[in-house]
Amino acid sequence: MEEIYQHFREEEKVFIDKVIDWIHKVEFQYSPYLTPFLNPREQYIVESMIGRHNDIKWESFGGYEAAERKRLFLSPSYFEPAQDDFEIKTAEIRYPKKFAELSHGKILGSLLGSGLKREMIGDIITDGEDWQFFIDQTIMEYLYSSLSKIGNITVKLEEIPYTDILLPKDTWDEQTLIVSSLRLDVVLASVFNFSRQKSKELISSNNVKINWVDVMRPDIVLGIHDIVSIRKYGRIRINAMEGKTKKEKIRLKLGILDRNR
Repeated sequence: MEEIYQHFREEEKVFIDKVIDWIHKVEFQYSPYLTPFLNPREQYIVESMIGRHNDIKWESFGGYEAAERKRLFLSPSYFEPAQDDFEIKTAEIRYPKKFAELSHGKILGSLLGSGLKREMIGDIITDGEDWQFFIDQTIMEYLYSSLSKIGNITVKLEEIPYTDILLPKDTWDEQTLIVSSLRLDVVLASVFNFSRQKSKELISSNNVKINWVDVMRPDIVLGIHDIVSIRKYGRIRINAMEGKTKKEKIRLKLGILDRNR
């Protein structure tokens, strides 16, 4: 067990224990297991751990092609899942667009406020005007009856087919960056061209999240598929580590969503 833990961060142990349980269910019961919605880092952990088991395979789906949060379908190697096996529904939010504005934060806050867990909710997307979100199909009926307002805006949910999913307006820019360290403060300073001190101040003032969790420590070491959100600046996704330079610096492949562009 310790051998598995040493490849990941200390705070990821609880999630790793869940994954071990999921794998055991597939191995010993010879039946598929559908995970809740996972962020990219969690998906990476599951995929890394399944790589040790030749008799288990995984497929992932988040409701649309470019989904960030996805459900993983773990199964014996002979099983071929269909799209319906991921049990994902898409809801569009009907609201008075001329008189009100929605945001990702308002929508997520209202969904969580209605009693849902984060793991039941997939991506929340917009084309700049309309908003949709992806959800565990087992709670769709509950949402219809329980969610009538987002903030003070009256809304109505409508289930839509796969063919009517929006094209999200946000797109990630791919960049390669050379950094001296994978510390959170070092990477932020390098990506956004500000000082380490400013980077530390942003972190200590509760403006930074890793994988949607608030962080206060500048010395956290980032890993593959971590997503870092910086309030008013944007988001960073660690796509790959492509070795080191002659001076022992790290070459990172990043996805960047810059809010200031």
